[in-house]
Amino acid sequence: MYLVTFGIGASPFTNIEAARIFCCNSCIAIFFNYLYVLSFYGSSLVFTGYIENNYQHSIFCRKVPKPEALQEKPAWYRFLLTARFSEDTADGEEANTYESHLLVCFLKRYYCDWITNTYVKPFVVLFYLIYISFALMGYLQVSEGSDLSNIVATATQTIEYTTAQQKYFSNYSPVIGFYIYESIEYWNTSVQEDVLEYTKGFVRISWFESYLNYLRKLNVSTGLPKKNFTDMLRNSFLKAPQFSHFQEDIIFSKKYNDEVDVVASRMFLVAKTMETNREELYDLLETLRRLSVTSKVKFIVFNPSFVYMDRYASSLGAPLHNSCISALFLLFFSAFLVADSLINVWLTLTVVSVEFGVIGFMTLWKVQLDCISVLCLIYGINYTIDNCAPLLSTFVLGKDFTRTKWVKNALEVHGVAILQSYLCYLVGLIPLAAVPSNLTCTLFRCLFLIALVTFFHCFAILPVILTFLPPSKKKRKEKK
Repeated sequence: MYLVTFGIGASPFTNIEAARIFCCNSCIAIFFNYLYVLSFYGSSLVFTGYIENNYQHSIFCRKVPKPEALQEKPAWYRFLLTARFSEDTADGEEANTYESHLLVCFLKRYYCDWITNTYVKPFVVLFYLIYISFALMGYLQVSEGSDLSNIVATATQTIEYTTAQQKYFSNYSPVIGFYIYESIEYWNTSVQEDVLEYTKGFVRISWFESYLNYLRKLNVSTGLPKKNFTDMLRNSFLKAPQFSHFQEDIIFSKKYNDEVDVVASRMFLVAKTMETNREELYDLLETLRRLSVTSKVKFIVFNPSFVYMDRYASSLGAPLHNSCISALFLLFFSAFLVADSLINVWLTLTVVSVEFGVIGFMTLWKVQLDCISVLCLIYGINYTIDNCAPLLSTFVLGKDFTRTKWVKNALEVHGVAILQSYLCYLVGLIPLAAVPSNLTCTLFRCLFLIALVTFFHCFAILPVILTFLPPSKKKRKEKK
């Protein structure tokens, strides 16, 4: 299942390179981990079983002495080789030892009866409706994560710059470089009109427009012959102190007949728009790019922030699209592995509910959709199935008893393992919260929400909903 979901993430369906690389490496790691489990790890378990049957120490592989002989040994020897020694241990005693475990006792004696209580169920259903309401509120506010400050440490000048820029200068877009990379007829009036039309509506820092204004002030026509236009540009305009800074924006080249030509030039444009409005900036960028392809003048536009704006076009739809495809492929392949198709139906509903809640609550927690949150959403599908599938399988395949009885049995059998896995997962996740990085903070919040929402479904939502929704155990018993 992990290979299926991460394989989809590594396929051309994913248009975020970071997500594709991560998923590809995850597939390789999972494949070798599977080989390790089948070979070395399985052999180690068999070897450990032989050691236990022979009453040998699991670390030192020495025979554990009987309690009478152990008392004659030194204290350090007793400390290292002390173990429970009983050659006549019965299966019933081992079962009683398991049932006396703290978590097993808690689930069996208290929690299972409490969560299936008739007076508790309405409150759980009400709580689930509140959960759906808040998740929907966050889902409707999903935004993309194209801010450069999200991938750097929190205490850096990049954060300070971004905060100050958005606070005081958010009415202007980033400075856009307008590069003409081919030799054009700058002296031609029609070409001049085209270039001015392309840059119309921007705040411009342009040598070309300044030069044309310079010619008009001298009462000189802008439609000069090529040689006169170029000579006046080099020897008069660029020599003036107020225009000398434009020398870095123009590239001249001499031909075989000593004729000088402008082979490339650049200008700088600033649009009056809201930087926080990513959609408006992206539309502006796409308009300029389409114009650069169809226009007679060959030019390109670029700004380092365009890397993040390019991702904006697909960052809203691609994560949800990839997650849905992963879920569908996973459920399709698992349909051939499960014993009852109803298990797939319940898994589908559970995955949809968990993913919907995670997307909604991570938006309310100020987490945007970016490459990290996409990876977490893909991982959340597997995490949900890993934890919920045993409960659902035990319940659906159960016969001869009521639904409430099988819900209790499922929690008693699998609840302890799920709870222990969740606690270990949470212990490993907590250190991420202390890392001073927005990227790691996003990772922590997404993984924490996945674990919390899945835990909520395993121990509250599913045990209650399964008690009054199909399949009906009574009908199965009567039919039998």
